[in-house]
Amino acid sequence: MAAGRVLVAKVGLDGHDRGVKVVARMLRDAGFEVVYTGLFQTPDTVAAAAADEDVDVVGLSMLSGAHLTLAPKVVAKLRERGIDVPVIVGGIVPPADVPVLLEKGVAAVLTPGATADEVVAAVRAAVAAHEAQA
Repeated sequence: MAAGRVLVAKVGLDGHDRGVKVVARMLRDAGFEVVYTGLFQTPDTVAAAAADEDVDVVGLSMLSGAHLTLAPKVVAKLRERGIDVPVIVGGIVPPADVPVLLEKGVAAVLTPGATADEVVAAVRAAVAAHEAQA
């Protein structure tokens, strides 16, 4: 039985996808079902995919510097659709931006150097917290 369904996405004009593919494999190997939406997604397409795939968590890979704009938009688009799943951001996020993202509804932020164990633990914690609220 899977540990949960995770949608991983690259939002905006960030064309670097090696890291998100590594994360997808980490999560798969940890027992999660993983849906990868591919490059150049919009907040709307991520929310639509989350609805279509009935996921437990949305993971955003953000390397372009647009995390303060795009991540909150993804959270908003999910909530507009009535989808109350945690959103985890991973990538290049300056330490000063982490509390801002958390205030805007992001459940967790993983920065460069996060280990596979830390990634899996963050997703498991987000799933558990979400299930506890349901």
